[in-house]
Amino acid sequence: MLTFLKLGGSLITDKKVERGFRRPVMTRLAAEIASALQESPDLRLLIGHGSGSFGHFAASRHKTIEGVHTPEEWRAFAEVATVAAELNYLVTDTLHKAGVPTWRIQPSASAISQNGEMIEMNVLPIQRALEHHLVPLVYGDVCLDEIRGGTITSTEKIFFFLANQLPVDRIILLGEVEGVLDTGHQIIPQITPENISHILDALGGSSGVDVTGGMETKVQDMLELARQNQNLTIRIMTGLHEGLVYQTLVGRVTPGTVISV
Repeated sequence: MLTFLKLGGSLITDKKVERGFRRPVMTRLAAEIASALQESPDLRLLIGHGSGSFGHFAASRHKTIEGVHTPEEWRAFAEVATVAAELNYLVTDTLHKAGVPTWRIQPSASAISQNGEMIEMNVLPIQRALEHHLVPLVYGDVCLDEIRGGTITSTEKIFFFLANQLPVDRIILLGEVEGVLDTGHQIIPQITPENISHILDALGGSSGVDVTGGMETKVQDMLELARQNQNLTIRIMTGLHEGLVYQTLVGRVTPGTVISV
């Protein structure tokens, strides 16, 4: 089973504090991922993580998502890439110390987008990693854009592109909240094309700085992905409860909100 697992920026960083890495949270998550891989030899895993208070602060200051054209904007583009890679190193190092055989894949080295939508990325290294039981690790990054010059690409957009290139069975998006919440702060168990219009009012933005749109964008993107891949299970859940990620990866529990068609 191939699973895409996203470690949300709000989960592994403090999005209200620039470069605020939540090391204890990441250490626990890494241990749970390692345990799941050890227990389930057939589990193939691709991990992605958001940029949180690393990339989003710099990208917000420079409005990188809107486009990159002037010399100053290109210098800012490089700055955003640098701080995103800084967080990626911290995540990789934590996973490595837990025993997860991680291979860092830098999206901006090959990704191309068109007006913000990814149209190209080198998938071969990811395929080879999975074939040899490694865990490829991607992350929210900058990328070249045919219209905007350069822009930001989120982990969800990378997952969206890769889901049409790889035989993924499920996508798990980890954040701070228990799932997608309604206006009464109760978990919405399932989101489908039939009920999405009724819950849009409950889908707020993001706490802290987030240039990629927050929960509403995430849900809309994942619902469109589910439409395109109807055997795909997409789950939004919390990563804050000890043991829950491990239990979910090995298939013992089904928490949070499921997005499906």
